[in-house]
Amino acid sequence: MGMLMLVSAGQSVPADSARDTVVLVHGMGRTKRSMNALATHLIQQGFRVINFGYPSTRQSVETSTEQLREALQRDPGCGSGKIHFVTHSLGGIVVRALLKEQRPDNLGRVVMLSPPNQGSEVADRLRNNVFYKWATGLAGQQLGTEPHSVPNQLGGVDFPVGVITGSRSLNPLFSMWIEGPSDGKVGVARARVAGMSDFLVVPRSHTYIMRSRGVIEQVAQFLREGRFEHLPA
Repeated sequence: MGMLMLVSAGQSVPADSARDTVVLVHGMGRTKRSMNALATHLIQQGFRVINFGYPSTRQSVETSTEQLREALQRDPGCGSGKIHFVTHSLGGIVVRALLKEQRPDNLGRVVMLSPPNQGSEVADRLRNNVFYKWATGLAGQQLGTEPHSVPNQLGGVDFPVGVITGSRSLNPLFSMWIEGPSDGKVGVARARVAGMSDFLVVPRSHTYIMRSRGVIEQVAQFLREGRFEHLPA
């Protein structure tokens, strides 16, 4: 089952700024610990933070989506103020699926880090690989680039979404399979989703993008302002 953890950094948060909740949803093969740096920073910014954990490699996108929905329904704090989402990789697809099915009236903003919003060529190439199937489970079979894949069946977004994706790869082989610049698992072009509010490319890899201090600050910027800070080249 999915786990919903209310995160506390040990410091007091002003009552008037604690009403907005940020839900963190990690990526494929990761745990909620991978989002801890983001959680700490957002708490320091005055947000109430929930770090959602789920067995991403042992179930379908649909099951993960249902677990997130049920977990949020059980949390009484999500009814106060705005509810925002910050995701990594597969987590972005889970949240898109959730908000397509059932959108809370108090939905705020969504930031997606390295999301395979149009699928990934890596999933295409490794779909029949025994180790890949073992390591990624059913969800790994759902993230291809074909029109009937889960990401490509979700359509565009009509709520505030900011996407940050990387252009630095730690896996030259995977990068060879991806058209154009990529973070080693998701092509920059395939991170885009129709209707998004802002888009930012940073020199970071897929695996560690959520730990980058600069990325973390950009996440907080979008949650506050609805836009990223685009620095001059």
